[in-house]
Amino acid sequence: MEVVAVDIGGTHARFAIAEVADGKVVSLGQAITQNTAEHASLQTAWQDFGRRLGRQLPKAAAIAVASPVGGEVIKLTNNPWIVRPALIPERLGADTYVIVNDFGAIAHAVAQLPDADFLHICGPDRPLARDGVTSICGPGTGLGVAAVLHAGGTYHVLATEGGHVDFAPLDSFEDAMLKRLRKTFTRVSAERVCAGPAIVAIYETLAEIEGKAVRHLDDKAIWQLAFEGSESLAIAALDRFVLALGAFAGDLALMQGAKEVVLAGGLGLKLKAHFARSGFAERFTAKGRFRQMMADIPVKLITHPQPGLYGAAAAFARQYSRQA
Repeated sequence: MEVVAVDIGGTHARFAIAEVADGKVVSLGQAITQNTAEHASLQTAWQDFGRRLGRQLPKAAAIAVASPVGGEVIKLTNNPWIVRPALIPERLGADTYVIVNDFGAIAHAVAQLPDADFLHICGPDRPLARDGVTSICGPGTGLGVAAVLHAGGTYHVLATEGGHVDFAPLDSFEDAMLKRLRKTFTRVSAERVCAGPAIVAIYETLAEIEGKAVRHLDDKAIWQLAFEGSESLAIAALDRFVLALGAFAGDLALMQGAKEVVLAGGLGLKLKAHFARSGFAERFTAKGRFRQMMADIPVKLITHPQPGLYGAAAAFARQYSRQA
């Protein structure tokens, strides 16, 4: 069976045709990425995907959204689109559909993808366990969090909004950053420090500490400088970002009782070369009396190029397999 897989984030919406059978993804076609700012709604982006593909779209949709899922109206957290599930058959022409949280979709991908689609980051280098809890988090426009519970020969996906827990500073620099962020946000969540746009606050705080004139660059410009290695302040901001992400990932493993942690998100693959040299493992394990326990938790990076699309299709396959 063919299904249109859609992965809607804060900045991009990705589309692809997937083939599913027996509760699993058989194949995933080439992804087409669109900027959400260039489309008024999911419907217009869907129609544009069909035009680009040059064919009639399947009457089935697997949609992952960067937002809590439920209710009559779904408002995307970091983009202005609104999705009304009841209108999907009329607006998209899809007779059957599934809507899942974007990191819920990632969790489905983690549960179904082979070990070859994961890269070891730190901790013991062993395959993903197929029992117990796997914690999943990752930075993009926001900070996504989910979990997979393997039990009784099957798995259960727990989609969460864990990226919005309170940020906990661990040193004087993070104290200074928290103070800076509180001027704008009364409550500072982990997402304000561990998502892509957070690099701005990190960069500007570093400039203030060093007594330098603050260059008001946007997050894309700072990330570019950091990845190019062309400015020391941007490189330092990247290092601090990875430290904060390591601390958060460790906290998540403690909260969820994880046997392993999988990193994902739009920035995940871009940071691949930086995890080992930016102190991620040290911050992940720095949990006081639980340091040794944390050191025995593997951390992996999902390397599949489109885990959100794959996971959305997997969620559809699983739901309609159970209903068959």
